[in-house]
Amino acid sequence: MHLSNNQIKQLDRIYRLNLINSITGIKPANLIGSKSKDGISNVAIFSSVIHLGSNPALIGMVFRPQVETKRDTYRNILETETYTINHVPLSKTENAHFTSAKFDAEESEFKKCGFTEEYLAEFPAPFVQESRIKLGVKLEQMIPIEINGTILAIGSVEHLFVPDDVLSENGFTDLGKAESTGISGVNSYYKLKKVADYPYAKPNELPDFSL
Repeated sequence: MHLSNNQIKQLDRIYRLNLINSITGIKPANLIGSKSKDGISNVAIFSSVIHLGSNPALIGMVFRPQVETKRDTYRNILETETYTINHVPLSKTENAHFTSAKFDAEESEFKKCGFTEEYLAEFPAPFVQESRIKLGVKLEQMIPIEINGTILAIGSVEHLFVPDDVLSENGFTDLGKAESTGISGVNSYYKLKKVADYPYAKPNELPDFSL
């Protein structure tokens, strides 16, 4: 199948959403933990978390357009400037999926969806106890993306919690051992498995791929 830009625009809205959201491949599935200024905790699934740099350690996250009222996670982060990023564990994919439901603002998705709030290192935002890899993040910048109304949140990593058994000597994390989950589109979840490790790529060490 080949679709031009105009043909993509003319697709059924749901079909187009599913196609473009999944065509980029498997993305990280993360639970974003936050707390309102009134002390109500919130946890919501996101598939838009991206690495922006390691020095300083910066993580990006894309919010959908806040066209009506500001969504709980977005509002909480604006108010408190702190949040957590927690890998979705394989055993809790269904729980994580249903955090996307539109609960009332005074209801905590932690309780509704069977997750446990955890507070570590005196960080004010709640971590997800069931997650094996967790980051405590401080908001640094919100950047509006004018072409479609989405918003890029940039945060600095203030705390990082990783089990020793998933870390290699050179700092790589084995997401398979961590039982982290991948996501494609808005509702398909994948088990991750490391395929191989390769050395840093140098032109003078290129294998002979013609063999």
